Amino acid sequence: MINIAVRVLLALGGSIAALFVARDSPNFGVVQGMLSTVVLVCFVLLVVLWRWRRKE
Repeated sequence: MINIAVRVLLALGGSIAALFVARDSPNFGVVQGMLSTVVLVCFVLLVVLWRWRRKE
């Protein structure tokens, strides 16, 4: 299950990274990892804000 989540996260990060960096660039993996982390942080932030809003 975690494997699927990591693949989806990297796919989202890779698709966003492809907009800014060429896929054959040597630092594409680094940019993909950084953007995957940004996607994960945004997802966690949305979940936290959604749960916080529902408590009120």
